[in-house]
Amino acid sequence: MAAVLTVKNLRKSFAPGFIPRRKEILKGVSLEVEPGEIFGYLGPNGAGKTTTLKCLLGLVFPDSGILTLFGRPHLSLSARQRLGYLPESPYFYDHLTAFEFLDFTARLFGLKKEERRKRISALLERVGLADAGRTPLRKFSRGMLQRAGLAQALVNDPDLLILDEPLGGLDPIGRKELRDIILEQKRQGKTVFLCSHILQDIEMICDRVAILVAGRIMSSGRLRDLVSEKIEFTEIEISGLKQEELAGLGESLAGQEGRILLKVVGEDKVDDVLSLVLSRKGRVHSLLPRSLTLEDLFLDTVKSS
Repeated sequence: MAAVLTVKNLRKSFAPGFIPRRKEILKGVSLEVEPGEIFGYLGPNGAGKTTTLKCLLGLVFPDSGILTLFGRPHLSLSARQRLGYLPESPYFYDHLTAFEFLDFTARLFGLKKEERRKRISALLERVGLADAGRTPLRKFSRGMLQRAGLAQALVNDPDLLILDEPLGGLDPIGRKELRDIILEQKRQGKTVFLCSHILQDIEMICDRVAILVAGRIMSSGRLRDLVSEKIEFTEIEISGLKQEELAGLGESLAGQEGRILLKVVGEDKVDDVLSLVLSRKGRVHSLLPRSLTLEDLFLDTVKSS
């Protein structure tokens, strides 16, 4: 199947302030997003993630490069009608209620009155705002505004959902609910393009990721290929032994109230630690194998770049 979203050699620069020399933000970005997948777009602040999205959405114009949505030019009206977008810092008409705001956005897509009513009621229920539909947006918390923003991104039942830092301002329950909504979109055959700094959530739900550093993609691929399941080391928390007795068995990470947290590399060393604790009549409080995580990959990629 053809890619839902294609970016080829995208370049974008800006002239900061009155300085005539332009600063290049995107330096030849290329990526493809396949139908029905959740694609994570990662990078540190200033890497160019939001600029990429703005180029795709026609909010800014690229210096060069090819951008397509559903196989059509990215500015095609028929392609843009199939998009849903939640910006990083959304701004709404705060004198409107949540229902009025969603009704306004639904009218932009030409939805009929009865269809708008049914869809808006269902969306408010889905994002957890059923009891706040008649409340002005100016009285909403940051997390509630994020929920309202997600509802407007879904109001046209989009085939491609673009989310820029959607988890900001949400408590753990809200993050869980939003992850569920994103996975629900995938089950319905929709495609999600997701920018986020919260790597744990990305690792939970994304099929593929790309890591952008200083305007260039430094790593991309399927998570299962990028993040190895091989155990890197084991953390063992013990008590009843002295620090010097553990010399050569692992790296001491922390210790409090008579406990020692030890980082042990290699299964043979783990066995040695457990045998020593048993012989000294000590106690093992926890034993936790650690494999490579997306956060480890992200930090290594950024540092090496």
